[in-house]
Order: sequence, then structure tokens, then C-alpha cells
Amino acid sequence: MAMKKVANSVAARILNPSPPSLLLHRYLHAGPGSKKIVGVFYKANEYASMNPNFLGCAENGLGIRDWLESKGHQYIVTDDKEGPNSELEKHMPDLHVLISTPFHPAYVTAERIKKAKNLKLLLTAGIGSDHIDLQAAADAGLTVAEVTGSNVVSVAEDELMRILILVRNFIPGYQQVVNGDWNVAAIAHRAYDLEGKTVGTVGAGRIGKLLLQRLKPFNCNLLYHDRLKMNPKLESEIGATFEEDMDAMLPKCDVIVINMPLTEKTKGMFDKERIAKLKKGVLIVNNARGAIMDAQAVADACSSGHIAGYSGDVWYPQPAPKDHPWRYMPNQAMTPHISGTTIDAQLRYAAGTKDMLDRYFRGEEFPAANYIVKEGKLASQYL
Repeated sequence: MAMKKVANSVAARILNPSPPSLLLHRYLHAGPGSKKIVGVFYKANEYASMNPNFLGCAENGLGIRDWLESKGHQYIVTDDKEGPNSELEKHMPDLHVLISTPFHPAYVTAERIKKAKNLKLLLTAGIGSDHIDLQAAADAGLTVAEVTGSNVVSVAEDELMRILILVRNFIPGYQQVVNGDWNVAAIAHRAYDLEGKTVGTVGAGRIGKLLLQRLKPFNCNLLYHDRLKMNPKLESEIGATFEEDMDAMLPKCDVIVINMPLTEKTKGMFDKERIAKLKKGVLIVNNARGAIMDAQAVADACSSGHIAGYSGDVWYPQPAPKDHPWRYMPNQAMTPHISGTTIDAQLRYAAGTKDMLDRYFRGEEFPAANYIVKEGKLASQYL
């Protein structure tokens, strides 16, 4: 419900944007005095102490508590983020900075932004800030930033793993072992080599490009669709072919990988009609955002066999409810949202978040690529 409010609010303001002269800019400088910073992260419970570098959980709070408190700031961390009585809701009226992650997103609606009279900065520890009503943030003069590049390698590697899991029909084999069974034919009748298959990525930003580079040694036919064509030299090195028309590319693909941000344009993009036009037996990997897909249409296509396999770690909403259709559809290799929160990625996005906070306290600019909303303007990928 919260995510739906975000989407509806964004749509309304895109159609009726506020005049620039009416924007109230809350200039990005902490100013003097103690600041209230709230972090929303997933709870790790007994796993929190098992690895000293497990920084992305609520218990360890990106490892910045001592640093923040030594500077006189208040740092509150919670995993309780939904509803009017949540811990996050209690702190919205007087917090200055809100930190969240794509893995346990704090949905920041226009209503929450309106309550947050002191809020100046929204930070995403990771990549992907669609859990925030970005137009509402822009209208309020807030700054939204993320740690660009922090989990690109992590997500691209995970996508490659999922492609192989689907192509080789790995999950049924694993389940046989766990259940004490042994039936080679039940696996082999739909297990294939990746070599020679056509793999297309919808979106070829940092993650999409890296995935294509990782796929090159597998001798696939590589296609990509993006709003921007790749540098010709890089395109030649990878051996990928640009497809300007996404709907012309999709039916050519044995494997489709989703690598685009969630926007009003991409929300529900893969609906029943578009899925019906895909090659029968297609495999789909989606580590981008769950709401890009029509959830029931995907489940129905997996049940009918039109989609031979679907894998990803993104859901809508998150955490996924127990009755989400993707939990029970056949031929799926779904996980919770984990691809970008490896220990290595956590170290990168924890360091990047601390760096931006330090710059905020000092009144310094962030790295340009980190800005998602700045001075009332949205980054190009969200337009």
C-alpha cells in the first residue's frame, strides 16, 4: 500500500509539476548542533555477531554509531518501518537524515515527507531509491542520494548465477538430494548449455554492462536494449548488439535479464500481453525491481510453461507477504532481496554512506553520480 501511494503521488506530480519558483529548497548543509539520524535496516538477530563485517543489519547499523555519537549526533536504528505506529513513523517529525536500503526499504511517501519538518537528506545505502516518492522529495527541496556503484559487481555476479541455475535446471536437482530422491531424467529433460543461447538485457547501465562482460566467455549471442547506446569500442569488445526496439528484441531471447530502474514508465511493464509475445520456454532473471513485472501474469506464465523459469531477488512489496504468488509458482528460483548485500557490498555501501554523511556535516558536495534528487531535479534515469 505504501509503495502504491509513492507511485500514485509521483504520477500526479509528473503531470502537474510545481513551478520552480514555488520549490522550498532545504539547502544541503547540516549546520551547527546535534542532528537526528535514523537508519532502517533488516534485523539479523543471531547472525549479527557471526561476521565482524556484517554491517548492513540493524544491529550493526553500517558500523557508524560510534563515529556519529562522537560528533554529538543522535543515531537511531530500527527495522520497524510500516504503519502509523511503527518506530520509523514516531521519528519522522524531527529527524534530519533518513538512511534506508533497497533490501529492507523504508517507503518514504509524500505524506511522510510532509510530516518530516526537519528532514534534509535521504540516503540509500546501496543502489535504487524508488522506495522514495522522488517527486515529493524534489518538491520539498530534499536531497536524495545513493552509493552509486557499491553493489554493481555483487548484482551482476548474482544475475549470472541465476541464469546458470535456470538454464541447467539446478533447483529440482537440489530438491531431489534434500528429499532423498534420485531421478536424473527429471532434471536432464530440460537442462541446457548456456553456450549458443541468445541472452538479452533490458537496461545496460553499470550492472547490465558488467553482466554482458561476464557472459562473453560463455559464447552467447548477446543483445541489449537501453535508452543510450554503448560506447562503440566497449560494445565491440563485449560483442553485444544494440536493439533500439525492446519489443523487437524480446522474442529473440532465450534468456531475458531485467536491468532497469523502477519508474512510472517501467512499473508493470511486463504484463500479460508483453509476456505472451515472448518466446515460449523463455527464462527470465529480474534483480532490478519486482514491480516492473505484473506478479500474477508471471505466475500464470510459469504455471502454463510459457515462462520456463523465473529467478530474482526483488519483490513487490518487500518483505514479500506469505501469500505472494511467486512463492508458490512452479519453475522459480526466487530468494529474498540479497544480491546486492554481500559482505563485500556492505563494506562498500557502509563506507559510501559514511562519506556522504561526513560531506553533509562539512557542507561539501557528494560525488555527482550519487545524486538522485538535487535542487529540485531528478536524476535522468528516473525521468
